[in-house]
Amino acid sequence: MILTEGNCVASQGLAERSAFTHVKQMATPDLSISVNDAMTLASLAAAKGKREALAAAIQEKYGVTLPSTPQRVEGNGIAVLWAGPDQWLVMAERTNGRDLEIELKPVVAGLAAVTDQTDARAILRISGPRAREVLAKGVPIDLHPRVFAPGSVAITHASHIGVIMWQLDAAPTYELAVFRSFAQSLADWVEESV
Repeated sequence: MILTEGNCVASQGLAERSAFTHVKQMATPDLSISVNDAMTLASLAAAKGKREALAAAIQEKYGVTLPSTPQRVEGNGIAVLWAGPDQWLVMAERTNGRDLEIELKPVVAGLAAVTDQTDARAILRISGPRAREVLAKGVPIDLHPRVFAPGSVAITHASHIGVIMWQLDAAPTYELAVFRSFAQSLADWVEESV
């Protein structure tokens, strides 16, 4: 509530804003760095003994098989990233107020725990022929295309900042999801690595 002289005006006081408040987005033929703020995210954790039933429910609703290894798969309007044994990060475009937590809960009721991650994580996209070179300065995994290809996922760190990283295509295009409170540190590291 905002109080003014003699009046009481209701106000949410909250405005949506990017976690990457000072990121220097760029686009050159060799390297593109941008923010992906248009996603709704939810973590999904299978209940004990319910993985197969959960997989069937997700397959029926979204046409996607839950990955059992560090992979990213796409279904009907969603992407699912392996995030550990019987755990996944589910992502979708946040259009028309779409909220994956609300959408998933009835689909997986009694089969899994669903937790909203939309405001907990921020996503930075790095793409282009120099993307591997930039990431190699702080990501301790082999990014060679024979090892880390489109659809690959890693839970790792980028210059000591914990991230979930995945490769979208052969350009290559990578996305890194970081806890929101570390977003600017990640952006600063990427800027220094360019």
